Amino acid sequence: MSVIQGQLSIAAAGSSNNLLSGSAFEFARSQQLVSIAVAATLTGGFIGITVGADLVLEDTPPAVIVAATNGGYPVIPDGYYYNDVAQPGDRIVLRARNPSAGAIVFSWIVQISQIR
Repeated sequence: MSVIQGQLSIAAAGSSNNLLSGSAFEFARSQQLVSIAVAATLTGGFIGITVGADLVLEDTPPAVIVAATNGGYPVIPDGYYYNDVAQPGDRIVLRARNPSAGAIVFSWIVQISQIR
C-alpha cells in the first residue's frame, strides 16, 4: 500500500488546485483502489476530489477535527469517506478552498492499494 499524507494551511480567500501535486503517487501506475480521508481544523472550507475522469466529491465541506486530535489528521479508518478505482495514468486531484475570513489547515491521507 502507498500513502500520500500532508497538511496545508490555506489563508483566507485562498485555494489549492491540487493538494497532492508533486507526489510520486499523484498519477496511477496501474489499476488501484484509492481511499481518501480529509479533515479541516475549522468550518468554512471546501474540498473537491477527482480521480481521472471520475468526479468523486463535488465542492463540499470536509470533516472538522480539533487540531490536537490525532495530530490534526483524519482518523483511520473512520475518516475514509471517499473511494474510487483509478486506472493507469489517472491523476488523483484533491482541491481545497477557503472562502472564510481566517486561515484553515487542511489535512489528508490517501491510501492507494494495487488491484490484481
